[in-house]
Amino acid sequence: MRWTILAMVGLSSMAPAAWAGDRDGLVGTWLTENGDSRIRISPCGASFCGTVVWAKTNILDLHNPDASLRRRTVVGMPLTRDMKADGPGSWTGSIYNPENGKTYDITMRALGAEKLEVEGCVLGVLCGSDTWSRQLEETASAVRP
Repeated sequence: MRWTILAMVGLSSMAPAAWAGDRDGLVGTWLTENGDSRIRISPCGASFCGTVVWAKTNILDLHNPDASLRRRTVVGMPLTRDMKADGPGSWTGSIYNPENGKTYDITMRALGAEKLEVEGCVLGVLCGSDTWSRQLEETASAVRP
């Protein structure tokens, strides 16, 4: 399975008043561009949190710098905790990449109601992006081989 910093989840946080009623449409389940995983984004405290809810290959988090977490599977893993609103339909923060155990800066932008652009950067200059597609909840939670 090809896991990249952009093929994982993106999340955001805003003040509770800003995300009440899911004003920006971030809450839901998103399919990564390469179809390797689905990420569920939901409110958690004063932010939004994202969790891997399905992966084509449920690998272990073998490269985690915390040795006690290396036996956990990717499905169920939280990927971001520090996303902040950066304007209407835009959030910045970081994302964890289980492929190498590193965390990267990201920006997420809503592209209408059905698409989410996730851009990750290393050292602020080496950047790449991925576009996620909104999934129906019943499709995203289905068990797949």
